[in-house]
Amino acid sequence: MQSYKLPTSELTAEEVFRTRRTLLKALGFLGLNAWPLLNACTNYAAQSRDLNGTLVNLKQLHAPRNGSYRLDRPLTDQAEAAAYTNFYEFTHSKEVWRRVDRFLTRPWELKITGLVKKPLTISVDELLKLIPQEERHYRFRCVETWSMAVPWIGFPLSALIKRVEPLSSATHISFISFLRRDQAPEQKRSSVELWPYHEGLTLAEGMNDLSFMATGLYGHELAKQHGAPIRLVAPWKYGFKSIKSVVEIVFTDRQPATFWNAMIPNEYGFWANINPAIPHPRWSQAEESLLGSNERRKTLLYNGYTDQVGGLYNLKDRQYFY
Repeated sequence: MQSYKLPTSELTAEEVFRTRRTLLKALGFLGLNAWPLLNACTNYAAQSRDLNGTLVNLKQLHAPRNGSYRLDRPLTDQAEAAAYTNFYEFTHSKEVWRRVDRFLTRPWELKITGLVKKPLTISVDELLKLIPQEERHYRFRCVETWSMAVPWIGFPLSALIKRVEPLSSATHISFISFLRRDQAPEQKRSSVELWPYHEGLTLAEGMNDLSFMATGLYGHELAKQHGAPIRLVAPWKYGFKSIKSVVEIVFTDRQPATFWNAMIPNEYGFWANINPAIPHPRWSQAEESLLGSNERRKTLLYNGYTDQVGGLYNLKDRQYFY
């Protein structure tokens, strides 16, 4: 018989358990079939904890929803999405929200350089005055086979690209995150010399309408664990391509180095386009688990965005999926 060990990160905190039990007892529901109420209490308890304060005092954003982007599944609960994230600068566990309190996201400048006619250095707040924001509902798929569906707020990357006017020689875009060893524990502790985190797209991918610079989520500015104050979202690629907390964008005439490809080149390539038929070297990508539920679904080619991005690649060429 196979045994299963529940990770510590998935255990219910003692104070949350006691809060639920006390409430149910007070209402006289202990011992009764009260699962609907228990689920409601669970959600309330998760929200009331506010994940160490990372979901409180977030600035509310007012952005119209772009109805062109529709989902085939319900939105993931806000607390579930915020409690289960990867951000290796802070921790190797999913509980990033426990490690981001010292991370400062204001003031924050974005620098755009390289092969462009109009290089730009601008604060995020000033940038958002120049480019209108909108809300888009996207599927998000992690290479670890979990997925979520969330309402990002931000603007098309193409709007920013057009402002800086790339030269004809520009073919790729490099994205660089922050380097703050005093604020990001793993940057200080880790022996990895590849910090800051860096990622890349082709210029054609960046100009695709799906490529999105997110500044908010669930109607508010980004929580720190989601990559505040600005991040890339490329929903047809595995999540590690959607670099968080961007400080610099560089236009170049060659394929840029990327963090995970430099770290583990036999497992993570430059493209990372989602394809259920091509497994990761250590696990299948044929199915995914929806965050916050017990539901599993079959993985969709390009995460379901084939109509939008399929023309960028040759489906028969395996290189585009590594």
